[in-house]
Amino acid sequence: MSYPNQHNPYGQPPGQQPGYGYPQHQPPPPQPSPYGPYPGGGPMPGMQPQYPMVMPGGVKAARIMLFVLAGLNLVGLVLAVMGLGGVSKASHDASSYAGSDDLMAMNIGKGLLIAAIVLIVIFTATALTLAAQFANGGGGVRVGSIIFGVATIMVSLFTFPFGLVHTVLGILVLVFVAKDEGNAWFSRPRY
Repeated sequence: MSYPNQHNPYGQPPGQQPGYGYPQHQPPPPQPSPYGPYPGGGPMPGMQPQYPMVMPGGVKAARIMLFVLAGLNLVGLVLAVMGLGGVSKASHDASSYAGSDDLMAMNIGKGLLIAAIVLIVIFTATALTLAAQFANGGGGVRVGSIIFGVATIMVSLFTFPFGLVHTVLGILVLVFVAKDEGNAWFSRPRY
């Protein structure tokens, strides 16, 4: 008859390694609270916030580019107004000796310059408004910036050699605002 090991009557049976007796359980994943968020309005103390608290670098760069685009538009506005003044003076001086075709061409030129001035004013005001709203704006500012970037690209392609800077800046504004960090910044909760 054989008796159990007398040295350790309650220990591991001989031949087994420690830790191999029962299967190990993984802790369950954390579940959301059925009682809602923390009553302070923000994240619970000690937790990382889900949204950025400071404007990300790409969003700051897009904001600066909008201000640069507005500045370039103001330079273009001054040049367009000066061109309109020159064409108006030339058409006034030439009205006495020029033919009707020349006068019609000058009037078309004045009309195109006036349309360009209106377009420049609209783009400048939009760029300044969007850039000013980056700090506290929501999803509408992001969508507006994306639409502004696309519109800037489209208009600048018509004036390609002169509008190359506008094309590049429009693409960069579009990319920086459409990235995930831009989405996180513009969709953050505002208190």
